[in-house]
Amino acid sequence: MVSSTLLVINLIISIAIILLLILKFKLNPTIGLIVGALYMGLFSKLGLVETVSSISSGFGGLMAGIGLSIGFGVILGQLLSDCGGAKVIASTMVKKTSEKNSIYAIGFTAFLLSIPVFYDVTFVILIPLGIALAKEAKKPLPYVIGAMVIGAATAHTLVPPTPNPLAAASIFNFDLGIMVLFGGGIGLIVVFITMKIYFKLLDKGLWKSDKDETGLIDLNEKSKIIENPPTFFASILPIIVPIILILLGTVTKAILGETPIFIVFLSNKIVALLIGVILAYIVASKSMDQTARKNSAEKATMAAGIVLLITGAGGSFGNVINATKIGNVLVESIGQNQHAGILVILITYGIAMIFRIAQGSGTVASITTMTIMASVAPSIAIHPVWIALAALAGGISIGHVNDSGFWVTANLSGLTVSGGLKTYTLAGGIVSILTLIFVIVGSIIIPMA
Repeated sequence: MVSSTLLVINLIISIAIILLLILKFKLNPTIGLIVGALYMGLFSKLGLVETVSSISSGFGGLMAGIGLSIGFGVILGQLLSDCGGAKVIASTMVKKTSEKNSIYAIGFTAFLLSIPVFYDVTFVILIPLGIALAKEAKKPLPYVIGAMVIGAATAHTLVPPTPNPLAAASIFNFDLGIMVLFGGGIGLIVVFITMKIYFKLLDKGLWKSDKDETGLIDLNEKSKIIENPPTFFASILPIIVPIILILLGTVTKAILGETPIFIVFLSNKIVALLIGVILAYIVASKSMDQTARKNSAEKATMAAGIVLLITGAGGSFGNVINATKIGNVLVESIGQNQHAGILVILITYGIAMIFRIAQGSGTVASITTMTIMASVAPSIAIHPVWIALAALAGGISIGHVNDSGFWVTANLSGLTVSGGLKTYTLAGGIVSILTLIFVIVGSIIIPMA
C-alpha cells in the first residue's frame, strides 16, 4: 500500500481524469468513472486483480441495492406522464388555490410531480399550465418559471425514488425512510423559502424582458389533450402509496423497536415501488391500451439505462476508494473535534459543487461525491443522511450552459441565456445554499437520527 500523501494525490488525479474525459474528450460519464477507478486502484497499489474485482463488486453491490428500485421509479413516472395523470395532478393543485397563492401552488405541484418524475419531464408537463397561469394571474413569466424550477429541481434532487436520493441510502447504508423524511421535509421547507426569496428578487427588478426573453414563445399554444384521463385521487395514489409504505417501516421501528416481518416486507423499497408501478399501470389503463402502456414502460427503461450505468459506475469508483483505505487518511486529517461533522459536510458540499459546475450533471456530481465520502462517514459522529444531503445540495448548486436541464428550461420557456441564468441557475443556487444551511443546523440539533 502507498503512503497517505500519495493516496490523496491519487484521489485528486483520479477526479481530474474523470472530469477531463467527460469535458475534453466528451466520453460518457460511466467510462470516465471506470477509468478513474482503474487509475485509483492501480496507482494506489491495489493490484490488477483486486482493482478489477473492486470495480465489479462495487457496481454489482450498488445495483443489487437500488437497480430495481430506480427502474420501477422511472416506469412509474413515465406511466403517470403518458396517461395524463401528472397533468391532472398539476391542473387540480393549481385550481384548488386562490389566485394570490397560485404561483406557490405550481411550485408545490412541481415538487410533488418530481418525486417520481424526472425534472425535464415535469417541466414539459407543467410549462403549458405555467404559461396559462402567468396570463391569468397577471404575473410576468419568470415568477411561474422560477417556481417550477425550484419545486421540480428540489424534489428531483432530495426525495426518493429519484436516483440520487435513492442511491444515497444504499451508498451510506442507512434506512431509506430516513432519506424520505429528511429529504422530503427539508426539501419542502426549502421550496417555499426559496420561492419567497426569488419572488422578492424579481419584485426588485431582477428581470429585464427585452434581454431575458426571446419573444418566440407562443402564449396561445395548446398542450396535447389526453382523452379520458384518470382522476386526481387515482393519479396521486402511485406516488403516495410507496412513500407511505417506506415510511411505515421507519416509523414502526422507531415506535416499537422491532418491526413486524410483514411490515419489513411491505416497506422494502423494491416491494413498495413495485406496488406503486402496479398502481400506475392500473391508473394508466383508463386512457391507455396495453400496447401504449407497454411502449411507455419500454421508453422508461431506456431512460433509466444511462442513469443505472452512471450510478453503478459511481459505486465502482467508491468501492475502489474504500479498498485503498483513504477514508482513514481523510478522517485523521479532519480530526475528531466538535466541528468535524460540519467540516465533512462543507468538504462534501464543495466537492459536489465543483463536479456540478465543471461537468453539468447533478447525477454525476452527487453520486461521485457520495461514493468518495462514504468511507469517511462511519468515523464521523453525525448521521450519514447529513453527509448525503450535503452531496445532493452541492449537486444542485450551479447548473448552467453545460447542463441539459438549463436548455430544457430556457428553450421551453422562451428565455435567452441570461434569462436561463436568472431562472434555472439562480433558483437552483438558492435552493442549494438553503439546503446546506438546513443540513448544518440539522447535524448540530439531531446529530444521530
